[in-house]
Amino acid sequence: MACLLLKLLQGHDGDQDHGMLTITHEGKSISNLKRDAHNLLVFPLLDMEKYNQWVNELDQKTYKEPINARIDGNGQIVSGQNGYMLNRRELLKQYYAYLYSGGTASIEAPMYPVYPKVDTELLASLRAKPIGYYVTYYNANNTDRSHNIALAAKAIDSTVIFPGESFSFNRVVGIRTAGRGYRQATVIVRGELSEGVGGGICQVSSTLFNAVDRAGLHIVKRYSHSRHVPYVPPGRDATVSWGGPDFEFDNAYNQPVLIRAFAGNGSMAVSIFSSDVIEYLPKKVPSISYRLPEEVRDIPPLPNPVNGE
Repeated sequence: MACLLLKLLQGHDGDQDHGMLTITHEGKSISNLKRDAHNLLVFPLLDMEKYNQWVNELDQKTYKEPINARIDGNGQIVSGQNGYMLNRRELLKQYYAYLYSGGTASIEAPMYPVYPKVDTELLASLRAKPIGYYVTYYNANNTDRSHNIALAAKAIDSTVIFPGESFSFNRVVGIRTAGRGYRQATVIVRGELSEGVGGGICQVSSTLFNAVDRAGLHIVKRYSHSRHVPYVPPGRDATVSWGGPDFEFDNAYNQPVLIRAFAGNGSMAVSIFSSDVIEYLPKKVPSISYRLPEEVRDIPPLPNPVNGE
């Protein structure tokens, strides 16, 4: 034991080998460090705080999120894709092997797969039973607003909410910016100015709210606009804003539920599906209006917006 200790100490004194360690991922170098980078000064052991901080950085560089299976525009199920994350235990083993050896070394970051929560089999089973549905209408000639509605509808389409899970509109759709494809949609609707970039997505959240409510799912958060909006009956809207109001609901049923959403040709439709064994309690919601909402033409952004037609 004393001989082993002496050997370790000799290998890590002031004249120790500082051969570099290179960590690679998919053939590319992502980190380089010296042999003593994480050593404690009093003994050749790892400073675990420094080591774990380094490993956390490696994890962020190498993590790949799995992609859930989804349903495409033709109703066909598209298989998901596995992700992967850093295998910390295997990395530590290889790091120790480098630490107590000599010369330079290269380690390909060890990874293990992360499987998607939603696979093709689950999606197929969840298309068995419709439990909620709602449709609203908009002016398809307003191309920027129509684009935003279609983009947000695509973001929530094929989302699966498992029993006990919550759905957050803002979390699923994400921030609405020009960089993510959303357009400026300045529209006056019955005297109310729209939100600007991403204008129109409140019609998506409002349509979703009515479909979810009709399916009897538990509404957690839902806020109304300060004024009536024309695409749903009074009091049946759900306003959303990044960093502000959100629309959230829980799945208190014993089966997962699936959201299908589509926007095009002036209509925004949301259907809620589940398996054929689900026990659910649907609710009555106000009937759908088939009239195209009165909408004032597009106007350019104004420094001091005023209401009017």
